[in-house]
Amino acid sequence: MKTVLCYGDSNTYGYNPENGLRFPEDVRWTGILQRRLGKEYRVIEEGCNGRTTVFEDPLEGWKNGLSYLKPCLNSHKPVDFVILMLGSNDLKESFHASADQIAFGAAQLVETIQTFTAAKQGFVPKILLVSPLYIGEGIHTSPFYGRFLENAITRSKEFAKKYGEVAQKYHCEFADASKWAQPSATDSLHMNADGHRAFAQGLSAYMKKVYNIP
Repeated sequence: MKTVLCYGDSNTYGYNPENGLRFPEDVRWTGILQRRLGKEYRVIEEGCNGRTTVFEDPLEGWKNGLSYLKPCLNSHKPVDFVILMLGSNDLKESFHASADQIAFGAAQLVETIQTFTAAKQGFVPKILLVSPLYIGEGIHTSPFYGRFLENAITRSKEFAKKYGEVAQKYHCEFADASKWAQPSATDSLHMNADGHRAFAQGLSAYMKKVYNIP
């Protein structure tokens, strides 16, 4: 059985923008991915609301994605695939981060995965770096407005190019989440149930193609 580790933020956790709760397992994209990949694969959800790439949240210091990455990889080893989708929370006004800085944070995560797994499990998993969804145009009406402002929209649209360059540098696969899904109109940040379904369908088809999965 192959292990697929999905390392991300609230869109990997399955945050429901309608009520702030969590979508059921069969609605979350990770659960749908599990069904589409089949019983030869074990999909592990490692999503955390508010998780950043490398930034320390001054109010919630445990949201740094780099700090938890090594323990996570070690506890689930051997890991055969890592789907890495982080960066949206780095767009918060409190971090003042450019798209280049956020992509550099993603690069640090990719490099950590490669070096740590080589040492701890003897091989490097296949890494799929996913640039997060664009921030929705209606962010000014979102309950998260203030933490995210209109400038987050522009920076989020730079992710695909910047993350693609990171993937090329570190010789891993790349996908753009915004090609398959978009955030809900409710909060301009999180996928609704239809978004989870569309994202899982696009992602699984892409994985089957690039990794020759039946």
